[in-house]
Amino acid sequence: MSWEVRQTRRFARAYKKLHDNVVATVDDAVEVVSENPDVGEKKKGDLARLWVYKFRSQGQLYLLGYTREDELRLIYLEAVGPHENFYRDLKR
Repeated sequence: MSWEVRQTRRFARAYKKLHDNVVATVDDAVEVVSENPDVGEKKKGDLARLWVYKFRSQGQLYLLGYTREDELRLIYLEAVGPHENFYRDLKR
């Protein structure tokens, strides 16, 4: 049973800027996370609520950041993008 997935504004803006080839891979990653939210890695410290799922597209490492509400079976997609400066931008 998959979880309900919702986008934040930050995610929607980043998703819209992605190249078409990468969008298909991101869609696959979102599907994987919606089927099993434990597949990502839980962060610590400042980003303790965040889970990150790593995947490759076009030979580059991309990260999908999300938070989850376990009792509601709800996933909020927070951010997506290449590894470079991903965490720095999320802290803003």
